[in-house]
Amino acid sequence: MHGLINRAIQSFVVDSYGLETWVEATRIANLGFVEFESMLTYGDEVTPDVLNAVSNALDRDRNEVMEDIGTYLVSNPNVEALRRLLRFGGVNFVEFLHSLDDLPDRARLAVSDLNLPQIELREHAHGHFSLVCKSSIGGYGHVMMGVLRAMADDYGVLAVLEHEGSDEEGETISITLIETEFAEGRSFDLGARAL
Repeated sequence: MHGLINRAIQSFVVDSYGLETWVEATRIANLGFVEFESMLTYGDEVTPDVLNAVSNALDRDRNEVMEDIGTYLVSNPNVEALRRLLRFGGVNFVEFLHSLDDLPDRARLAVSDLNLPQIELREHAHGHFSLVCKSSIGGYGHVMMGVLRAMADDYGVLAVLEHEGSDEEGETISITLIETEFAEGRSFDLGARAL
């Protein structure tokens, strides 16, 4: 698994719960180190072990932790670049949803060896979609639930999201748009501004 994925988990825990909690999780996972290197590749077993250890250290369900990671990735100022990458997907939430199929390819433009799970959006009726996430790591759909919740808030949309479980196709998230102009969304400029 790419180090960026593991580093994102590390950043989530340290920013949300403190360094001591992260060190405890690395001890539980028997990592033998406490810092992931963003540009290294780690064995496929490392990420699930770390997620289980974080859940154990926090005494929380792993799927809840994964959803919180998804929310963190979009809403925390320390990872603003990811929010910007996602916002380039569309001027409104529906356009953003349709852009998700291309997210793994867009991520590879930024980091050529980063392989994100495959995502497929299906539109069933006006305002009703499902998102299928295909990943070797169980629970990626829960990360996407957090991302979708945070992005709906970012766009000012009221949406109902439900994780419908897994089957041979992957994890499925049901998305129902209730109000597309529910609140004022967060501001977004195409050009980043220097401070």
